[in-house]
Amino acid sequence: MNTVSRVRPKLASSERGFGPAVSQLWSPAPRPVRRLVQLYAGLALYGFSDALLVLAALGLDPWDVLHQGLARHTGIAIGTWTIIVGAAVLLLWIPLRQWPGLGTASNVVVIGLMVNLTLAEVPVPHGWPLRVLTLLAGVVLNGIATGCYIGAGLGPGPRDGLMTGLIKRRGGSIRIVRTGIELTVLAIGWLLGGTVGVGTVVYAVGIGPLAHLFIPLFGRGLARTPSTSTPPSADPVEETPCPT
Repeated sequence: MNTVSRVRPKLASSERGFGPAVSQLWSPAPRPVRRLVQLYAGLALYGFSDALLVLAALGLDPWDVLHQGLARHTGIAIGTWTIIVGAAVLLLWIPLRQWPGLGTASNVVVIGLMVNLTLAEVPVPHGWPLRVLTLLAGVVLNGIATGCYIGAGLGPGPRDGLMTGLIKRRGGSIRIVRTGIELTVLAIGWLLGGTVGVGTVVYAVGIGPLAHLFIPLFGRGLARTPSTSTPPSADPVEETPCPT
């Protein structure tokens, strides 16, 4: 038995101890160009769909209620507040020992810029039918955008990372932690004058099923695979799915 064959089984045991994240380092992420295109298309679409919810004026998602409330008190554009709040939330990752990816940093900047651009160029809809249509389009496109940029696998958004970081450090379920964060943000935004309404409820009810549909759809063909250099004699690495 040569040196490589003696060392590799031990290395496989080490990989197994640290979980799938370490074993995946043996092979590069597949389809990097597709990942980048999908990431930035998703982020741009997310910003556009956020702006549609603002234009509909029937209620926003919790974080945008906060952004709008801050915008109304300061005169700073809502998209700019999206960037500022995203950067502030990203700083909270430091004590939680979370590490941002390219998608995380891009999320902070691209979405806010796209919100401002859309609000500057797209006219405000008038009349209930058009406002309702704009609201529904915003929610559906937001779900597609969520699946697109998360499915690219280049890092979560700063707000999602805050949730997962708190769960890792403090424990608790995703449902409880996420609900607690969003209710807190919603309450602060509402007190600041952000728009809470039927659109807030529609978004809350619709975004989960939409993300559940589109994240796996856009993630197809992008999953990492174990390195083919692992010899058959080495024990396989057990992979445990991790909630995102």
